[in-house]
Amino acid sequence: MSRPLAAGERVLMLDSKKRRYLVTLEEGGEFHTHSGFVPHDDIIGGPEGVRVTSTRGSRYLVVRPTLAEFVLKMPRGAQVIYPKDLGPILMLADVFPGARILESGVGSGALSMALLRAGALVTGYELRSDFANRARRNVETFLGPEALERYDVQERDCYEGIDERDVDRVILDLPEPWQVVPHAAEALAPGGILVAYTPSITQASQLREALEKSDFDMAATVEVLHRGWHIEGQAVRPDHRMVGHTGFLTHARLVGA
Repeated sequence: MSRPLAAGERVLMLDSKKRRYLVTLEEGGEFHTHSGFVPHDDIIGGPEGVRVTSTRGSRYLVVRPTLAEFVLKMPRGAQVIYPKDLGPILMLADVFPGARILESGVGSGALSMALLRAGALVTGYELRSDFANRARRNVETFLGPEALERYDVQERDCYEGIDERDVDRVILDLPEPWQVVPHAAEALAPGGILVAYTPSITQASQLREALEKSDFDMAATVEVLHRGWHIEGQAVRPDHRMVGHTGFLTHARLVGA
């Protein structure tokens, strides 16, 4: 069932060069660029996919942003985990509706939104109050206030321990995830999965060493590369630019001694 675009919603506006702008619709509001402005009232009440024209004749396509698009445009302080890694994390962690997940290093909430969208119950540990507050706002903006009922962000240090017990998954975006390995072993239920995102291979290597000395097994580390293709008639080639390295994903399962 189609829903008209409404005041208070965030929409993605694409110009003729496919540049993207994330806009919050307001009654009486205006979207301004060097190409003129578009009254928000020209958009509000219209269908998703509506095309509008600025005062200087520029055309814009208006759609609701996907999670991947919102993550790249949303307000943030910490560097987000990119969409190319969010999807694999959901699969490597085997996230399912109702899964109890401990996430540490919440940042701006990109991973939190992916986990909550998949139906998980998320407890987040975040050291910085400004990051914690921004993550809550981003979650509420994209998923709605009801998502906050499944999202508990605590301002605390995961290196010092995890209070939760029998969680299904522990997912880390921290500089030194190896410090969390013994705490994760206590927090996870048998068979639970740990996943860690690390920008450098030396971080991943040190994590793997810690996992080898623990009750975790089945450890593996992967890197996800994303290359688009230019397709225009018979002109077909890889894009000149690609999203190459962002980080390494290490995962392991708690199996006991």
